[in-house]
Amino acid sequence: MIISNGLSRVCMAGVLLGVSFAASALEPVAQASADIRRTTFGVPHIRANDERGLGYGIGYAYAQDNLCLLANEVVTVNGERARYFGPDQATLEERNNLASDVFFTWLNTPQAVATFWNAQTPQMQQRMQGYVAGYNRYLKEQGAPVQCQAAWVRPLAVEDLVKLTRRLLVEGGVGQFAEALVGATPPQATTGVPVDSKAFALAAANQQRFTLDRGSNAVAVGRDRSFNGRGMLLANPHFPWVGGMRFYEMHLTIPGQLDVMGAALPGLPVINIGFNQHVAWTHTVDTSKHFTLYRLTLDPKDSTRYMLDGKSIPLDKTPVTVQVKQPDGSLKAQAHTVYSSQFGPVVQWPGKLDWDSHYAFSLRDANLGNDRVLQQWYAMNRATSLKELQTSVHTLQGIPWVNTLAADDQGQSLYMNLSVVPNVSAAKLAQCSDPRAGLQLILLDGAHSACAWDVNPRAAQPGIFPADQLPQLERTDYVQHSNDSAWLANPKAPLTGFSPVISQDHIGLGPRARFAVQRLQSLESQPITVAALQHMVMDNEVYLASQVMPDLLAFCAKHLGSDAVALQPLCTSLKDWDQRANLDSGLGLVHFINLVQHLQQIPDAWRVAFDPAQPLTTPRGLAIDRPVVANALREAMLASTAEVAKNGLTANSRWGDVQVSGQTPIHGGPQELGIYNAMQSVPRADGKREVVSGSSYLQIVTFDDKGPNALGVLAFSLSSDPASKYAKDQTQAFSEKKLRPLPFTDAQIKADPQYQEQVIKE
Repeated sequence: MIISNGLSRVCMAGVLLGVSFAASALEPVAQASADIRRTTFGVPHIRANDERGLGYGIGYAYAQDNLCLLANEVVTVNGERARYFGPDQATLEERNNLASDVFFTWLNTPQAVATFWNAQTPQMQQRMQGYVAGYNRYLKEQGAPVQCQAAWVRPLAVEDLVKLTRRLLVEGGVGQFAEALVGATPPQATTGVPVDSKAFALAAANQQRFTLDRGSNAVAVGRDRSFNGRGMLLANPHFPWVGGMRFYEMHLTIPGQLDVMGAALPGLPVINIGFNQHVAWTHTVDTSKHFTLYRLTLDPKDSTRYMLDGKSIPLDKTPVTVQVKQPDGSLKAQAHTVYSSQFGPVVQWPGKLDWDSHYAFSLRDANLGNDRVLQQWYAMNRATSLKELQTSVHTLQGIPWVNTLAADDQGQSLYMNLSVVPNVSAAKLAQCSDPRAGLQLILLDGAHSACAWDVNPRAAQPGIFPADQLPQLERTDYVQHSNDSAWLANPKAPLTGFSPVISQDHIGLGPRARFAVQRLQSLESQPITVAALQHMVMDNEVYLASQVMPDLLAFCAKHLGSDAVALQPLCTSLKDWDQRANLDSGLGLVHFINLVQHLQQIPDAWRVAFDPAQPLTTPRGLAIDRPVVANALREAMLASTAEVAKNGLTANSRWGDVQVSGQTPIHGGPQELGIYNAMQSVPRADGKREVVSGSSYLQIVTFDDKGPNALGVLAFSLSSDPASKYAKDQTQAFSEKKLRPLPFTDAQIKADPQYQEQVIKE
């Protein structure tokens, strides 16, 4: 077993307790060994005879491709950024280092880490221990790449993998409130770690971008619609292209026990999205709530005490200490106090969640109690049928904050909104929530214990809904999802009647979902093929253009007025644009993006408002006959014209000249335009836009008598090391819209023209 030298005695004791518990239940394990066979684009096919050996191969291969990335994330989840990089720098997510350190030190206490570790099965513990050993072997053999040859790169310990997993769990909850947790201070008190208004502004922007950066599309096709009468799956997750949520492609095999291929997040020794011999599955970020806020009524005599059922109760005070690098290079301990009620940590967000002499706010995150997440994907990886996969999710309830869509070789398709959701019924919401807060953030009354989450004995953990009360739909035609509620996963079988904490119906669909349903409906007269699913993504149709372009062109023809000369080039580019987001799409796309982003801020801009009775065709059109809309559109046109000129774009500019990854042109565009191939990009100093998230691991899986047939591409490539030959190769393939067959059988792997094999042993 490997223990970091920097561990406290308490942490070491916790880990030793976990490991000794596991060891007592196991026979002595032989030395680990693994085969790492790489195919085109360097994709590792890792084969071992046991769990430890498989983990050993995963850790070694991942270190070969992404050592610096993982080392950096380990520093973050250990709360050591201010120690190594100073307190004033920021994480990749633009979070202040010191605030990040306080949050992760609070989150990943020795007790929490040991509890999570002890909850893992012996098999998962073996795989995690193997991962650590494999990573450490590569680090010892090869050292760190040049860009991270520094003191903060060290051997891994098993608790690092636990901390990385716990960070993933709270991404949909308290992880979005790190600044608010660190900034929570009693009135008139001084805070240990100040959090400024800029930090909260960035946090708010990151919250709004959560679904954009971690959105997804998925289509699972059943036997009635597929070209060969078997299941089909399109997986199109939209995830960050950099950092701790960057997917890694791999194939895992234990002969006779496991054979699964797909993509995994950093530090996770399982496949998150993928396929095996019989089943293919994917995930989309859901709209369910995974946390609730509680408004605490404070004791009038003491703002660090709150009233619960008429009794005054003190807030718990948890001391947190982090090491901070000083200008002279020395370290100084900085202390901070995190306050908590029985509902969770106190959070303070200026202007939204203020801690004054009357009220404070606690946040309860359901996934803090989810120690089943790794076992959940472990079970899904081994599922031999759609029913077995479904049963594992019902039983374990380990999916944190995503939907699951799946298809199998028998022609079934399945949608499940079976994540970890607080058990707050519609009746409890009516009794305990503040209606002024709406449903975006669930705010419950913390003065009454009756407003605590309900406990159902059928649920996998106290305080969450049991699986049989969550939305799911099995079909033989199709199910689809693009980050809306569960309502219209298939419009022929609406899912309604759930607590608003789970899913809301009769609300507007996002344009990606409308596009998907429209495209699938257009294929009803013919079988759905692999090419049809590929075209859904790679066509790069801008769905919203079909809804508003007639009105835009009408405005250009009749309403430009005195601005006609200035705006005519913009109108010409809109007319000439092919209404797609391809590399060769013209300047009209840039103008369309600018116009829509501006108009989305205007109330009642739609000509036809959303109608719950017509959810697939409303809202639509622009109300250009309304003066406020017309004026806003004219202003947006003038602003877009000026911006395009400032960035040096001309009538001959193409989208491939604008949106890039490094120097590679990237197609696709903003998901709010209904572009299925959603891409989020940010402005660069040179006037171009750099992709930061979007289509990531794309897979299309079908089945025949012999098993799965898959096409795929990892859009940002396998390695984050700029010096690696696998750093940009798949990015170029994605740019060229080239999906490749994914070799799955031994014969396919060995026949690959780039085949190479490495055997590693402890």
